[in-house]
Amino acid sequence: MEKIFQKLSLSSASLVLVILIGIFITLFSAAKPAIEEFGLHFLVDPTWNKEVPVEGAADTINTALNNADENAIEDEDDMILNEDEESQTKTLYGGLVPIVGTILSTLIALSFALPIAMGIAVFLAEIASKNISKFVGMAIELLAAIPSIIFGMWGLYYFAPIISDTFGGYQVSLLTAGLVLGIMILPFMAAITRDSMNTTPDVLKESAYALGATKFEVVKDIIFPYSKVGIIGSIILALGRALGETMAVAFLIGAVYSLPEKITDPTISIPVAMAVNFGEASGLGESALFYLGLILFVMSFIIISVAKFYFLKKVKL
Repeated sequence: MEKIFQKLSLSSASLVLVILIGIFITLFSAAKPAIEEFGLHFLVDPTWNKEVPVEGAADTINTALNNADENAIEDEDDMILNEDEESQTKTLYGGLVPIVGTILSTLIALSFALPIAMGIAVFLAEIASKNISKFVGMAIELLAAIPSIIFGMWGLYYFAPIISDTFGGYQVSLLTAGLVLGIMILPFMAAITRDSMNTTPDVLKESAYALGATKFEVVKDIIFPYSKVGIIGSIILALGRALGETMAVAFLIGAVYSLPEKITDPTISIPVAMAVNFGEASGLGESALFYLGLILFVMSFIIISVAKFYFLKKVKL
């Protein structure tokens, strides 16, 4: 029985690695044509679905005309030019705009949600009475259960006009998407941080109070240091949610392929670009979308890994 239990546990753990490797292989295989065509220049190219003439196309057309029969040129001039023009153009794709949009919207969301989530967690864990804490805690959990498309609809029709009137700019913008995204990840950080704070032993808090510490000092010097691993874990979980959110951001970010000059300008993120274009994409365009998906996968893995191993390592020292 013990061996069966160990094998089942090993199989469960191995399944996670198999899924991750399978996703990476699938994305890389589908993105390979775009990788071979655009290379790493894809990461810094702001163009998307733009047709440009191939270098040297004019020389090719002139050579074809000079070598052709003059009578044939007079009769078929338009046809030759059209064929040459079609064969001497290519479509460019670049991922800079979606990459920048994803990073900026995530930073706005974290900057907005982090202090509020910490305040909610402290209130629920240390300040509020049990009845109030239970009621507000249920409200936080309900907020986490709301589908993202509901946040998008609410943000578009009610929240976006307020942001536009307050900060100026467009109603659908990087700022609007980032703030609504912050509201979406807030309950995850607040709930996990609260649960982590509740694991602080009462004897530590009571000892601090007995020595004359205030509630603020107990929270700052006792509770936060004791629960810091859980707090960082909540931030990492929220970060992963923010990087990959699609539907709500699709309503609010504008879906415009342009680098924002201000945070009130519209732009686009990687998940939104994939959702908006995937149904009509084919050939190299479809491969470019898989390339974006691969970039998001690698970017999420790197950011979360750095946050987990670097910050948690510093916490344990």
